[in-house]
Amino acid sequence: MNRIALALVSVLALFFAATAQSAEIKIAFVNSSTLLEQAPQADIAKKKLEKEFAPREKEIRDAQQTAQALETKLNRDGVTMSDSDRSKQEQELNRQLRDLQRMQSNFRDDLNLRKNEELGKLQRVVLAAIKDVAKTKGYDLVLAEGVVYAAPQVDITSDVLAKLKQDASAGK
Repeated sequence: MNRIALALVSVLALFFAATAQSAEIKIAFVNSSTLLEQAPQADIAKKKLEKEFAPREKEIRDAQQTAQALETKLNRDGVTMSDSDRSKQEQELNRQLRDLQRMQSNFRDDLNLRKNEELGKLQRVVLAAIKDVAKTKGYDLVLAEGVVYAAPQVDITSDVLAKLKQDASAGK
C-alpha cells in the first residue's frame, strides 16, 4: 500500500511540475516605501493630523511662553523679592514646567497613536491598489520588500501610484 501511495504521489508531482513549466507565470515588483511616501492619500492623512493636533500644539506653545515669562521674571526680580514671594514664584514655575512636560508627553503619545492609525489605513489602501493593479494586469505574483533587483519591465510601482492618484481624485 505504501508503494502505491508513493507511486501516486510521484505521478502527481510530475504532473504538477509539467503543468507549472508549461504555464507562464507573470511576476511583478512594487516599491511599497515609494508608494507610502508619494501616495496622495499620505498627504491627505498628514494634513488631517496637522489640523487635528494644531489646537493642542498652540496650547503647548502658549504654556511654554507663560513658563518662560515667569522664569524671566523670577531671574530678573528674584533678588529684590521677599523670600516667601520668591518661593511662591519658584513653586509656580515648577508646577508650570511639570504641567508642560505632562502636556508634551500626552501630545506625543496621542500624536504617535493617531499617526499609527493613519499609517495603518494608508497601508490598507496601498495594498488594495496593488492587488487591483495586479489583478487588472494579470500578475500571478507581486513582490515588495526584500527584493535585491527588479528589472524596470516588472516594476509596477508607477502603475500603482497612478491608481492611488486616481482613487484620491475620485474621493475613494
